[in-house]
Amino acid sequence: MYKFFFKRIIDFVLALLGLCLLSPLFIAVTIGLYFANQGKPFFFQLRPGLNGVIFKIIKFKTMNDKKDVSGILLGDYDRITKIGAFVRKTSLDEIPQLLNVIKGDMSLIGPRPLLPQYLPLYDEFQNKRHEVRPGITGWAQVNGRNSISWDKKFEYDVWYVQHISVKLDVKIFFLTIKKVFIREGINMQGQVTTEAFKGN
Repeated sequence: MYKFFFKRIIDFVLALLGLCLLSPLFIAVTIGLYFANQGKPFFFQLRPGLNGVIFKIIKFKTMNDKKDVSGILLGDYDRITKIGAFVRKTSLDEIPQLLNVIKGDMSLIGPRPLLPQYLPLYDEFQNKRHEVRPGITGWAQVNGRNSISWDKKFEYDVWYVQHISVKLDVKIFFLTIKKVFIREGINMQGQVTTEAFKGN
């Protein structure tokens, strides 16, 4: 009952409340990134959600669009702005996803939504992560986030799907707050973004 009904109601209420409480911070970061990214404070990207249905995720844009003389985007470290680095380190870039939760694309807690091009690469076990709505944070995020292997991430994601409960969601919520404050597992060493998944 919780997985298919009450979780969605709780998500909607808490996301709406969270957006209201965080609105001053939301506005401040939006203004800062507007000037840092030449009028583009938000980043939109297609992601697979519940049952693999594609939706558009919204995050704060932490990197600008600077290109080299050939018109190719510069590397991550050359494009990330000072305010973008701060927003990423403090996980503030995730705040706009509360809008995705309110819309019903996402949940507060669940497997992180990955890229659509990964869909054909999943095996039957890995694809089970799409049996629930993707989350802003999840079991894999509080157990290593970007510092663990893809196999381990999928293992944690599917374990969550199979053991979803109010108690587990509350545990993940408070562990997430702890991880944000100690800034643990945000990136794999030497990278701004995580390594791409190439399949098994």
